[in-house]
Amino acid sequence: MGISVSDRSDVAPFYAMDVLAKANRLASEGNPVLSMAVGQPSDPAPDIVRDAAARALRESQIGYTDSLGIPQLREAIARHYLDHYGISISSERVVVTTGSSAAFNLAFLAMFDPGDRVAITAPGYPAYRNILKVLGLEVVEIVLDGDGYLKAEQVRAEHAKRPIKGLLFASPANPTGAIIPADELEAVLSVTKSLGIAAISDEIYHRLCFTGPDRSALDIDDEIVVINSFSKYYCMTGWRIGWMVVPDALVRPIERIQQSLYISAPGLSQTAAANAFDATDQLEEVKHRYARSREYLMTRLPEIGFSLAAPMDGAFYAYCDVSRFTNDSMEFADRMIAETFVAATPGLDFDLGQGQRFMRFSYAGQFEDMVEATERLEKWLAGMC
Repeated sequence: MGISVSDRSDVAPFYAMDVLAKANRLASEGNPVLSMAVGQPSDPAPDIVRDAAARALRESQIGYTDSLGIPQLREAIARHYLDHYGISISSERVVVTTGSSAAFNLAFLAMFDPGDRVAITAPGYPAYRNILKVLGLEVVEIVLDGDGYLKAEQVRAEHAKRPIKGLLFASPANPTGAIIPADELEAVLSVTKSLGIAAISDEIYHRLCFTGPDRSALDIDDEIVVINSFSKYYCMTGWRIGWMVVPDALVRPIERIQQSLYISAPGLSQTAAANAFDATDQLEEVKHRYARSREYLMTRLPEIGFSLAAPMDGAFYAYCDVSRFTNDSMEFADRMIAETFVAATPGLDFDLGQGQRFMRFSYAGQFEDMVEATERLEKWLAGMC
C-alpha cells in the first residue's frame, strides 16, 4: 500500500512544543527542570471553573453542543465585552471554538481562498505561518522594528508592493509582549479599511497588559474579526476552549465549517468556561505574580547578558537578544536545557529570518522558579565567557 505525504504538511516544527517535550522527558527522569519555554500558566483553572466542571460530570450528559457554542457561554462572553471594554455586542456574533487554534483555522477558511496573500508580523506566533501555509495561503511577513509593534505605514508599504488580502496581528504580542499603542492601532485599522484588507486581531493576551488598560480592536472597527481564548489569563490551556467575535456576515459560513471540522468545542469545557468571568479576584492574584516576575526579569535578564529586544508591555514573555553568546538559538536552547535544566524557546520559532539571534523566556511559572532559573543561567553563561 502506497503512502502519500502532502506538500502542505511540510511546515516547520513548533519548536516550543519540541522543547516542552524534551523538558517533560528530562523531568520524568528526575532532573530539576525549570521551564520558561511555553506560554502555559502554572496555576490551575480557577476554583469556580473546576467546581462547575465537576458538577457537570456528575449531573450532566457531556455531548455535542450547538456548533456555535452553548448559549450561556456565548452570552457570558458578550457580557464580558460590555463589562471589560464598554463594547456592546450581540451574543449571536460569538463563536465558541476548540481553543484559539481552531479559531484561526475557521477564520482563515471562512475569509480567504487558496493563494490569497495574508500578512503577519515577524517575529510572531509560529502557528500563524504554519496554518496559513497548510491551508494554501501565501504568507507575507512584515518585519517589525526595534519597538516591537506593527505600524500603519508598514501595512501600507507592504500592500503597495503587492496587494494583500488579509492582516493578522496580536497585541499584546507573542513572543515580544509588545502592545500596539492606541493611536497606532487606530491608524492600522484605518489603513486596512481604506485598502480593503480584512483584519484579524489576536487578543488572547488581553487582561495581561501591564502598562495600561486593554483596548479591543472592536472598539475601533466593529467589522473586524477578534480571536480570544481561555488559555492565558484564565489558566485553562488544556481545556481547549476559545472564542471569536465576527461580523454577522461570517457567522453562518463559520458555523458551516465548524460543523464539519470540529462539530463543536468540548461541551464540558464550555460549561466550565461560562463561569470563568466570575473568577477575577483569583485570576488577578495570578496576574500580580506575573507582574512581580516581569519586574524582576526586566532587570535580571539584561544583568546576565540577555538584552531585551522589545518592551515587556504585556503577555508573560521576555524576548531577548542572545547574539553575545550564539548565532544559533536552536543549538543554544538545546545546550541550555541539557547543561542547566532551564528550558526556553529559540527565536527561530518566531522569526525564520532573524530568530537565530533571539530567545523567548516565559514567566508564566512561579516567581521562585524565575529566580532560580536566572541564577543557574548566570553561572552557566559565566563559564562560557
